[in-house]
Amino acid sequence: MSNQWIQYGIYFVAFLLIQGLIINNIALSIYVYPMVYVIAIMMLPFETNVLLAMGIALIMGFGLDILSDTFGLHTSASLFLAYIRPFILKVLQPRDGYENNKLPTVHDMGYTWFLAYAFVCLILHHTWFFAFEIFRFDLIGLLVLKVIFSSLASFILIFIFQFLFYKPSK
Repeated sequence: MSNQWIQYGIYFVAFLLIQGLIINNIALSIYVYPMVYVIAIMMLPFETNVLLAMGIALIMGFGLDILSDTFGLHTSASLFLAYIRPFILKVLQPRDGYENNKLPTVHDMGYTWFLAYAFVCLILHHTWFFAFEIFRFDLIGLLVLKVIFSSLASFILIFIFQFLFYKPSK
């Protein structure tokens, strides 16, 4: 097992605990529900197999559903993100492709690329999550507000975590 995957496993557990034990217990507003655990799926190496990514997402989502009593919301949203991640990466792929030793981080890919990648991932993940949480067409305004404000809050925290947890590749 490579050192990178051991380090990733530590990050995985850290993000699960940060989300489940700290962030879920901070009530900011009915419109703001930051989800930083998504970084564990987003920061998988570019060449990660979609089935492996979905397995990781399943474990992460199920762990959060247990900690949060959300009855599968985190699991389904995490699996959705892991499934569409290769398509997002393909759309945002640089002209020369991705380098093997790089990760989808702000350090390796730059601010512009990471901004686009993170916002697309967060908007899609949060839309899935809140659509199934609300599950009513007459509350579409609430859905839109929750997706926008929660995505912004999640992005700010994920951006900060980029500098705390992830170091530039050599």
